Amino acid sequence: RVIRYDARGHGRSSVSDGDWSDHDDLYALLDHLRVVRATLVGHSSGARIAVDTAIAHPGVVAALVLLAPGLSGSEITDPYIQKQLQEQATCFGAPDGAERFVEHYLRMWVDGPYREPAAVDPVLRERIGATAAATVTLNVTTPTMGRAVEAGAMERLHEIQVPTVALVGELDSGDVAGNLAEIVSAVPGARAVVVPGAGHLVHLEGRASFEQSLDAFLLAHPWV
Repeated sequence: RVIRYDARGHGRSSVSDGDWSDHDDLYALLDHLRVVRATLVGHSSGARIAVDTAIAHPGVVAALVLLAPGLSGSEITDPYIQKQLQEQATCFGAPDGAERFVEHYLRMWVDGPYREPAAVDPVLRERIGATAAATVTLNVTTPTMGRAVEAGAMERLHEIQVPTVALVGELDSGDVAGNLAEIVSAVPGARAVVVPGAGHLVHLEGRASFEQSLDAFLLAHPWV
């Protein structure tokens, strides 16, 4: 059985009017659905939430499949990403701010540091751009007033004791590659997969490798 949900501020989920915790939200959802244990499959911020959940609520997590993982407590050091974020910050209040904000998002998380937009599948870029624009609209019309409370995973990865595999695209940012290295170093038995020719959207650009890795991981751990 597969359960997919929209985290706060995404899709059809509302934003928060106070402090919130994404990993507590996920725990509450699993409890509501009476799911005793689950294998968590997350991409980017979804992987960040999955890792935090494994640390804060270890009893409900059977295994982790982490794609282009973010990690709470990590810092952005990649110069390319830093530059895009700085330019993104200038978009607020500008007449074309939303459009430019989304474009910088695409440059960071679809194109990545090593490709120009023309080198990326235009259909994929358009699809992700539409999703990002919808998310920006949701957060602008009902802005979040609080802050996300996280588990500080960067210093607590050693607490994770479940089967873990992490996939990263070879064209992703140095920060994501660094997160992969931290996970493999600190989580007992964690396995790394680098997908050639893929960027941050490793599950979409490297779909065959992702599906093969996921299937093999689940077959190797049938009890999860």
